[in-house]
Amino acid sequence: MPEENASSAGVVPFSFELYPPRSTDRLPQLHETIRRLAEVAPRFISVTYGAGGSTGGRSLEVLRHIRATTAVEPLAHLTCVGNTYAGAAALIREFLDAGITSFLALRGDPPAGVDEDEPFLGDLESAAQLVQLIDRVQAERAPYTEASIPGLPGAARVEPRRHVQVAVAAFPNGHPRSRHSSEHLDALLAKQAAGATLAITQLFFHADVYLAFVDRARAAGVTIPILPGIMPITSRARLPRVLELTGESLPAELAVALDVEPTPEGQREVGIAHAARLARDVVAGGAPGVHLYAFNNHDTVLATLREAGILIPQKENAR
Repeated sequence: MPEENASSAGVVPFSFELYPPRSTDRLPQLHETIRRLAEVAPRFISVTYGAGGSTGGRSLEVLRHIRATTAVEPLAHLTCVGNTYAGAAALIREFLDAGITSFLALRGDPPAGVDEDEPFLGDLESAAQLVQLIDRVQAERAPYTEASIPGLPGAARVEPRRHVQVAVAAFPNGHPRSRHSSEHLDALLAKQAAGATLAITQLFFHADVYLAFVDRARAAGVTIPILPGIMPITSRARLPRVLELTGESLPAELAVALDVEPTPEGQREVGIAHAARLARDVVAGGAPGVHLYAFNNHDTVLATLREAGILIPQKENAR
């Protein structure tokens, strides 16, 4: 995945993140969201694994649905927390057997009830080790696939297996557990050395935060593409929860704008406008595309792309 200035290329790649529903009765709604997102031809759709692996099985179900019903690349989240080497390797094989060849390797959050300061459970201590394990498991599989040739009994077409692509997380404002100011960059370099092919950032709320981080990462030796992760915050009530999950500081300008809007519709417009402006600014600054956290809502992220001028109307309307 070579890095390219999306604004100079004229076409801005975009991608989305979804999460598996907690109950099966919400699957039809998610399937409709996937259909609507797939229609605009994103680069990939990623599916979270769940904190502490809480929705792992359903994650694979959603990824299989994306692969079976769309032409979009499904990208699986995998976490280290609570996993043994054997358990993680078995899970990776299960994903590979399902045809999933793109991953986001994460250290992950501690399970519910485990203090942040306690050592993480499991054999894998870092995302870099998980990146290596994904590559190792793939290398152990057959190096090629075979397909029968119609009209030639016993003959087979041999093709090399597709190599896995492994994305990792990056933290523009520093990782909340970093012990010093450059530790998160050291960790990103370790992930790159382990074989990562792409980095996707944690949330940020100002373009200069992302652009300055990319400059620092490049100066430190990071060469893989760094994709900005953007989440439209469409209600004042959602903002504290997002900040709690990410550890980011309160974005005062956005918080005030959401506060002065008395209606849900007005708050939604504020959040979309802020996310669209952020997307435009990072692309203008050289970002290789944008990755949108969708909250399983296609309307909001599609509106953000339209307002940012990234979503081409002809593409959106094509069937």
